Amino acid sequence: MQVIFKSRDSAGAELRDEVERRLRFVIRRLAWLVPRARVRLTDVNGPRGGVDKRCQLELKTDHVGTISIIALAHDWRVALEAALARAYKVLLKNVERRRQHKRARPLAIDADE
Repeated sequence: MQVIFKSRDSAGAELRDEVERRLRFVIRRLAWLVPRARVRLTDVNGPRGGVDKRCQLELKTDHVGTISIIALAHDWRVALEAALARAYKVLLKNVERRRQHKRARPLAIDADE
């Protein structure tokens, strides 16, 4: 899986290795679905504080398309964990949906017989 990381904030850029490690760990069982992931850490309102740390996670998949998740928190680690948890749930739900769809297909019966 290719991981693309972007952050203009110096404190966010220091988390690059940790972000990539956590992303690979959380998505490890469904990594075959995600050839590329993009993570952006931004500070929404600068040094004023508050709930302003934003983690935007985009997962490009072959089967589902692009999954985009945004999480806001006081801390980048908390925002990252929230985004990763939601991304995993969405990926898992889509895999289950595909499995159910394949099982639900009726057998083709030839009407000529």
